[in-house]
Amino acid sequence: MIYPDIIHHGAGEGVTGSCHQLQLDAAHGLLIDCGLFQGLEADLRERFGMSAAVDFSVETLKLLIVTHVHADHVGRIPQLLAAGFKGPILCSEASAKLLPLVLEDAFKLEWGRDTQQIAHYLKLIDERVIALPFDTWFSVVETPAVTCRIRLQRAGHILGSAYVECDVSYPLEQRRRRVVFSGDLGSSHTPILPDPQSPERADVLVLESTYGDRQHEDRATRQVRLEAVIDKALADHGTVLIPAFSVGRTQELLYEIEDILHRKALLGLSEVSPSVDTALPVNWPLLPVILDSPLAQRLTQVYQSFDDMWDEEAVVRLGSGRKPLGFKQLITINSHAQHLQTVNYLASTGRPAIVIAGHGMCAGGRIVDYLKVMLGDPRHNVVFTGYQAKGTPGAAIQAYGPKGGYVELDKQRYEIKAGVENLGGYSAHADQKGLVDFVMGMDVLPSEIRLVHGEPEAKRKLKQKLEARSAHRSHRPVVT
Repeated sequence: MIYPDIIHHGAGEGVTGSCHQLQLDAAHGLLIDCGLFQGLEADLRERFGMSAAVDFSVETLKLLIVTHVHADHVGRIPQLLAAGFKGPILCSEASAKLLPLVLEDAFKLEWGRDTQQIAHYLKLIDERVIALPFDTWFSVVETPAVTCRIRLQRAGHILGSAYVECDVSYPLEQRRRRVVFSGDLGSSHTPILPDPQSPERADVLVLESTYGDRQHEDRATRQVRLEAVIDKALADHGTVLIPAFSVGRTQELLYEIEDILHRKALLGLSEVSPSVDTALPVNWPLLPVILDSPLAQRLTQVYQSFDDMWDEEAVVRLGSGRKPLGFKQLITINSHAQHLQTVNYLASTGRPAIVIAGHGMCAGGRIVDYLKVMLGDPRHNVVFTGYQAKGTPGAAIQAYGPKGGYVELDKQRYEIKAGVENLGGYSAHADQKGLVDFVMGMDVLPSEIRLVHGEPEAKRKLKQKLEARSAHRSHRPVVT
């Protein structure tokens, strides 16, 4: 076998379950991410008897590198530990703060009310995690036959997200290879965080392709559309439901909504539609924005504590005295009893409000309770701001909502009469142009580009675009 070798244990053929093994030689391997399969991919694996856990040997794995803390990149870490993995977990400094919070939720799904087991594994995580600063090389394997050093660079996807450069050397053969794993790259439209910068070079690039077949709307357009949806809800006397992942998307939405509310306040606007009781005008700056997710609240606090990693625009807002992630209209819901009370109140009164709640693909979490009682009411609007994996309730609502269809939630059918909006410009993933620019920005193009984390059509179109754009370069990569 020729080393280094790359083995995909997830996201090689689909979008979820990211997990890639870089085998340096017969005795030393690194694992980059260990994510959860979701949606149709999880259903198909179950149907064909494929393990949802870790079904590969961990014997030679010396360490795990986490690119970022989304579930489809870290959700199988509990199973990895249970399979006998003994190595350290390396990630960025911000990810080191976020990871225990995200994994605590994963542990609860795995072990339910077994608090002793959960505490045991959280202690293991705390002992294993090593926080690395960005843009610094670290040696992780040193033997006479093979050495490897790694460097994390900002990926701009969510707080702490990184792409990973792996410099592998074989001293006895006088041979070196640099392998780069993109993780999930951020969109140029993503607020709060700086855009990712291309690596200098790579021999092999493992590149995500989630949106390899499309371009995102620009940021100004998406904010205008979000504002229009909220306007409609005010006129309809309804609630805007935004399913969002607790880390990344939630913070971006709060940032954008705060900007809309701030602008409305400066203009002194009160929105009063003819369909709204004029005795009860709705004041835009006082519109309740409800964050119904204890996990999202804790993660948002971490975002606030790492404001030194925010981009220039966000820093200017902070400097002017604004609180983009903690504005006064923001209402946080903690207990389950408060959650149910809020669901019932909004469903019965039709009071205009914005609700942000997980799960981002409507496959569980508190958003499901809102959907059950509000999907059948045309006053309300559901707004999707991110990718919906095939087979998830979110994908079904997207597909069948405009047709007056139904969705299955907890094995019961619910008619979809609420409005359904898709704001593609809010994706935290780079679009086709962003992915191509990431590659073309390298001083030396890779010999090989492996496309992962994407549907077949997205990969096919991104492959075509990469081949076309590299045609004039002296060195053309092989794209697979």
